[in-house]
Amino acid sequence: MLKVDGLNQYYGGSHILRGLSFEAKLGEVTVVLGRNGVGKTTLLKSLMGVVPVKTGTVALDGRDITKATPYERVRLGVGYVPQGREIFNRLTVEDNLRMGLASQPGSTAIPAELFELFPVLKQMLQRRGGDLSGGQQQQLAIARALAAGPKLLILDEPTEGIQPSIIKDIGRVIRMLADQGMNGQRMAIVLVEQFYDFAAELADQYLVMERGEVVQRGRGADMEADGVRARMSI
Repeated sequence: MLKVDGLNQYYGGSHILRGLSFEAKLGEVTVVLGRNGVGKTTLLKSLMGVVPVKTGTVALDGRDITKATPYERVRLGVGYVPQGREIFNRLTVEDNLRMGLASQPGSTAIPAELFELFPVLKQMLQRRGGDLSGGQQQQLAIARALAAGPKLLILDEPTEGIQPSIIKDIGRVIRMLADQGMNGQRMAIVLVEQFYDFAAELADQYLVMERGEVVQRGRGADMEADGVRARMSI
């Protein structure tokens, strides 16, 4: 579903991403791990088009989207949940969800399946986003990204600042989206995460980044044997 080849990114004179290449397959969760400052968030912003790619290519379902704008990528089937959630605090939950439908015709209804995934949102439709707890805001951010029915879902540290009970709910939803998707259409999921146990539980494949490069990769089931936990704690 997603193919990244030779991706390089710079901020000023700093070489942030160095020749990254990987694939994210339909029906799988690809987990990207690494300590702070190794380029994980820059990678996701490059995949979403928030930061223009300097060199290399990004392809979605066989189509080159390297030069596509963020809104074009949404229309092509990319959903993005940024670090820090970035919901609209003054808008209601319902309006936040409708923002996720901005690329669709105005008469498009909010998918009922979102409320099956996150029942609390249905109870809070008329509350302002800023009045929700951190965990509820994260669920809203994910639901907003899912509203347009993406083929590829990109999540940047969805467990950050979230209580354990909601982390479990979010993990369950991510696994279900990869396996079953929405309306029976599975998704490819790229998940940046620092919480090792959460990542290991979900990963079908993993990538470990250091200094803007992928230094280790493998199947999720092999993370413990491959010493990923120890690498994360160095």
